[in-house]
Amino acid sequence: MDRQNLTLLTDLYELTMMQGYFEHKEQNETVIFDAFYRTNPCGGGYAVAAGLEQLIKYIRELHFSAQDIAYLDSLNIFSKNFLDYLANFKFSGDIYAIPEGTVIFPREPLVKVIAPIMEAQLVETAILNIINHQSLIATKAARVCYAAKGDGIMEFGLRRAQGPDAGIYGARAAVIGGCVGTSNVLCGQLFDVPVKGTHAHSWIMSFPDEYTAFKTYADMYPAACILLVDTYDTLKSGVPNAIRVFQEMRAAGIPLTNYGIRLDSGDLAYLSKKARKMLDNAGFSDAVISASNDLDEYLIETLKAQGAAISSWGVGTNLITAKDNPAFGGVYKLAAIMDEKGEFIPKIKLSENTEKVTNPGNKTIYRVYEKDTGKIKADLICLVGETFSEREPLLLFDPLEPWKKTKLPAGSYTLRELLVPVFQKGECCYESPKVMDIRSYCQSELNTLWDETRRFVNPHQIYVDLSKKLYDIKIQLLDQMSEK
Repeated sequence: MDRQNLTLLTDLYELTMMQGYFEHKEQNETVIFDAFYRTNPCGGGYAVAAGLEQLIKYIRELHFSAQDIAYLDSLNIFSKNFLDYLANFKFSGDIYAIPEGTVIFPREPLVKVIAPIMEAQLVETAILNIINHQSLIATKAARVCYAAKGDGIMEFGLRRAQGPDAGIYGARAAVIGGCVGTSNVLCGQLFDVPVKGTHAHSWIMSFPDEYTAFKTYADMYPAACILLVDTYDTLKSGVPNAIRVFQEMRAAGIPLTNYGIRLDSGDLAYLSKKARKMLDNAGFSDAVISASNDLDEYLIETLKAQGAAISSWGVGTNLITAKDNPAFGGVYKLAAIMDEKGEFIPKIKLSENTEKVTNPGNKTIYRVYEKDTGKIKADLICLVGETFSEREPLLLFDPLEPWKKTKLPAGSYTLRELLVPVFQKGECCYESPKVMDIRSYCQSELNTLWDETRRFVNPHQIYVDLSKKLYDIKIQLLDQMSEK
């Protein structure tokens, strides 16, 4: 956990390719790689970018220590000259990225690396590992929060995460996606996010009776008194004992501000409605009813539709593991190689699967908003250096079905470029915002989506289109490849 140098967090073939470049290429030519994904996770209509802060730390610390070199030497596959090169390795390239918390869509570059080919090749695995995991969890969190319709979502998944790193950075990503806090104390310390929690069933069971357990907890934490009421019998024991404690607190003049009950089993819709009635009848209409128990966006949406009297949700396993979609599926593909004149020559990858054909060249992305609503109309992938005027019509080309074209009238849209510089000539030029600021930005981003895009079943897909110039280059390369 203390290791900051993640240089060997890579696949072996990155290093064997590096050695091949080192020994068989006359020059360490500059290239462009794009990291992107092809399909929205969870069958959704969008994703949320996350992981850039850890990516920045990784690049900053990128170096081969003496121990790293010794280990690689022990594998007996690397030459002394190559290992000497690695001993003095430092990333010297440029990196552009879409900021964390931004709504993203398939096929557009989330990270663009411009660097000598050996450097660009080395960072592939770690970039994908970091961006894939954290973008997946941020997306899942955004979906869960959307289902809750404004209720607070707490991330409770540390004990079910796939290891400490996934638990820590997964919790951070969940907060970016909209969670109001986490139970993960180390995440709270590292990233200054709210940490919250109540108590377990073991607390209740360790006392002679439920009332004594509740009373003791209330005496210790009167300003954060959420009592777990389902250890024995929710409606016959748990809720009545919680009400008794709340009545005693009120009689003693203790302010009842952040207080209520938590349900962790049973029929949450039925129990919450019954508990709400009991609390209201006792004069505690402002008491919170929170719930946990293997929740996800689909169950929360169903419980809301049933009128469940729950206003706070603790979501663990299904969020921190993105249980229904355990991998984000991002890829890292070569897009261009610089020639002797310093110009980038576009490169394309072909495939029998249409969606796997890449977009060539040195690209950037413009987000196209409908001017009247502020909602996302499309994303436009174009070549760096192309300019567009909002006072002129905009023509968009579908990259998979290029006969599909969209023409937006002049004055009907606005544009925003998404990729920002993160590293220039090996030096970081970007300061990552605080997590809670990224969370606020993400909420504003999510509000630019149409409701039809946010629905869970058959969501509307936002178009990710090509500029005319990029479209023409892609067609030209496809024609050239077909002639070979």
